[in-house]
Amino acid sequence: MAREFDVVIIGAGPGGYTAALKAAEFGLKVVVIEAKKIGGTCVNRGCIPTKALLHASDMFHMMQSCDEFGVSTDFISFDFGKMQKYKKKAVVKYRDGIQYGFEKLNVEIVYGTAVLRRDRTVEVELKEGGREFFRGNAVIIATGAVSYMSRIPGADLAGVWNSDRLLAAESWNFDRLTIMGGGVIAVEFATMFNNLCSHVTIVEKQKHLMAPMDDVMSAELEKELRQKGIDVYCDATVTEILEEEGGLSCVITPNGEGEPVKMRAGQILMAIGRRPNVEKLLGRDISLEMEGGKIAVNSNFETSVRGIYAIGDVSARTQLAHVAAAQGTYVVERIAGRPHSIKLEVVPNGMYVSLPIVPNCIYTDPEIATVGITEEIAREKGLKVRCGHFSMRENGKSIITGGENGFIRLVFEAYSNTIVGAQMMCPRATDMIGEIATAIANGLSAEEMSFAMRAQPTYNEGIGAAIEDAMRKK
Repeated sequence: MAREFDVVIIGAGPGGYTAALKAAEFGLKVVVIEAKKIGGTCVNRGCIPTKALLHASDMFHMMQSCDEFGVSTDFISFDFGKMQKYKKKAVVKYRDGIQYGFEKLNVEIVYGTAVLRRDRTVEVELKEGGREFFRGNAVIIATGAVSYMSRIPGADLAGVWNSDRLLAAESWNFDRLTIMGGGVIAVEFATMFNNLCSHVTIVEKQKHLMAPMDDVMSAELEKELRQKGIDVYCDATVTEILEEEGGLSCVITPNGEGEPVKMRAGQILMAIGRRPNVEKLLGRDISLEMEGGKIAVNSNFETSVRGIYAIGDVSARTQLAHVAAAQGTYVVERIAGRPHSIKLEVVPNGMYVSLPIVPNCIYTDPEIATVGITEEIAREKGLKVRCGHFSMRENGKSIITGGENGFIRLVFEAYSNTIVGAQMMCPRATDMIGEIATAIANGLSAEEMSFAMRAQPTYNEGIGAAIEDAMRKK
């Protein structure tokens, strides 16, 4: 007989654990089914460990130019094993915080492999052995995504890694690293290993890096990576991996004209995308409508079966931890009959264009963050816009810290001066983008944004300067 719950959640990643905690706060009886560890990919094999290693590698990179700041040292080195221990400590601390929240709010966690059955029932093959059944008034699928691996010749060789394996590497063997893919995972790993003096090569099949990003930002990113010594091949594909006497080599084939090139590769990271984790999720007695490999959902994140919802990477267009968490909150508020406290997009007064208010952040050096729409997209949607631009070369904090590369660009609707988008490439961009997301969500104008005083010296002054630049262009 199945145990009864108000909400059964499959997956304890950002979407699942956020939904569980919110449901418990509302007094709902909730159980979370997790196959591995609380926190999902983000906490255990993604966001948190990646940023921890990026921070550690950046410390080493900064020390190599410390003489410029009057700091001298005779010898600088890094211990990759200790960096990994630091990373694990950060992961455990974060995971313990989620566990504490579960215990405090009496959220039940069950470890095992879940199979969705008919009548909103979930069958679980328990980690410690045996089976158990759970039935919910509502079921939330939050199983995330897994790394996609190419099937090209040589893809199964020992020196070919996915991001999960690479983050868990115990020892340093990456003096040369070739990365297949040019998305967020690829450029963040390229930054990390370049910081540690690895010779890094990126091979991206699209015409530019970060394909969804606008061309200006992509070109600036590619320029920054090249200046750091990272080789970038765009509009090209790795078509074969070879094991030779000196180690691995790869064949890089241009997508257009040109002859294939064989290049020494060292270790190879496949970062060519992630696919929804739906394998073995559905039992024989149930089917869900699928769309492009993802679970299809309506505007309320409900699947084709009433009472069953899907959130996060398993169904969303945008694979981001904070998107999954926001969707989890939205769904639980709907289940509990509470007013919604979060929005993923907004249509400002007097406009007919829906603006995404989900920040996109890339932890390169300098950082990249965007929200809303670009000038190009605005014009495609029929909006007349004016843009405010500020180069961080003129920012006092940037001059002090030596982080003068980059810019802040704000996009305003021309008639009302309402903020509709922002693109930042500068230090602390990932921290500052929240101000613009808040401004877009509340339909603020350039004048209203300019009322707020920004402290000096801060990177944040660049936002004020970009606002002033836009207002001068009336």
